[in-house]
Amino acid sequence: MGRETVTRRGALALALGAALLAAGCSPVYRNHGYIPLEEDLAKIEVGKSTRDDVAAAVGRPSSAGLLEGSGWYYVGSRWKHYGAFPPQELDRQVVAISFTDAGIVENVERFGLERGEVVVLSRRVTETSIKGIGLIQQLMGSFGRISANQVLDR
Repeated sequence: MGRETVTRRGALALALGAALLAAGCSPVYRNHGYIPLEEDLAKIEVGKSTRDDVAAAVGRPSSAGLLEGSGWYYVGSRWKHYGAFPPQELDRQVVAISFTDAGIVENVERFGLERGEVVVLSRRVTETSIKGIGLIQQLMGSFGRISANQVLDR
């Protein structure tokens, strides 16, 4: 083999290595959870829709309140993974739908997270008092902080 062939192969290997390195360091975005679309939430009528209507419009949630007759919670977040750096949470939202004892929609609320604080993004209520804000704050505060080690440690 001639010197030119070795030089070309070295340059090709270097270019290929640089391309692989650049591809390996490009950010990867991942969505976790489920947040209903605004168009689907618009189908829910406060004071008229039932649990079955909500389930048909936006689906059943992955989280619900512990008490009988309490709300349904839809939680979603968007994460950025970049190389060896720890994942960075870009956005987190919670949609809370609360029901009366009769199973009729009482409130539909959407919460977000800005600068580490819970912010109400939208709210449709039948009363002035908001139920379950403590649970919303707990959901927003603890989501994403649980590691596999905490779950698997015995």
